Amino acid sequence: MINYYLLTKPGIILGNLVTVAAGFLLASKGRIDFWLFFATLMGLAFIMASACVFNNYIDRQIDKKMERTKNRALVIGLISGNQAILFAIFLGIIGNLILFVYTNFLTVMIAGIGFFVYVVLYSIWKGRTIYGTAIGSIAGAVPPVVGYCAVSNHLDMGALILFAMMVLWQMPHFFSIATYHFDDYSAAKIPVLPVIKGMMRTKIHMVLYIAAFILTAIMLTLFDYTGYMYLIVTTSIGLIWLGLCMKGFKSSNDQLWGRHMFHLSLFMITATCFVIPFDILIHP
Repeated sequence: MINYYLLTKPGIILGNLVTVAAGFLLASKGRIDFWLFFATLMGLAFIMASACVFNNYIDRQIDKKMERTKNRALVIGLISGNQAILFAIFLGIIGNLILFVYTNFLTVMIAGIGFFVYVVLYSIWKGRTIYGTAIGSIAGAVPPVVGYCAVSNHLDMGALILFAMMVLWQMPHFFSIATYHFDDYSAAKIPVLPVIKGMMRTKIHMVLYIAAFILTAIMLTLFDYTGYMYLIVTTSIGLIWLGLCMKGFKSSNDQLWGRHMFHLSLFMITATCFVIPFDILIHP
């Protein structure tokens, strides 16, 4: 059973559930329906698990070439391709049923769009085009919008800002991973920006994306969705993130720098998501 569990990429699911919770709590404005909250998290967790299993199936040939993925269950034959597909279908059905019964049609549709972008567009194109990272960022930006719409049942400026924030955050986050694991991506011939365009181009892109992320994050306060606690926390950590990124231009060890950027990007989005519910209590 542990191999099936690992096939769902639980770390990715947990990280995304944090953003789902942030979107849900932002839309709740301090009035939390805990049953709806639980149902939204569970439903999307199953759908994301399904998407990750499908992605593992599609990537199994690529995974053979990468040091950090060469021992995955599908790669070494502990789970067959047919078993993985059936498992993914089962997870997807359960997740969609939960969202359909307990949330609303808009939430189900948005979750479905995210699933399609990740499983079909991202999984297929990430090994063929340098724009695979951008496609993946769209899928990764869906979870907080799902959480938001489970409460609001409509798309508004708050949902759009959350979506833009996540897209802009994920680009330097992905580039950090590609830099940190440069040798793996190069060996697998995956066309990510550091491998295809080089580190200088990558670092310039990262600076621009982080600056855009900070400006977009500020918009939640400017449009009165959050208060000053959120503004101070996100801006402060964002500027630290930007500062570390700028130091990359003088780095003598890009892979070590990429690792530090990766860890700080995780802290950035986690702090942003966790400050939202506390800020809402102060700024209802």
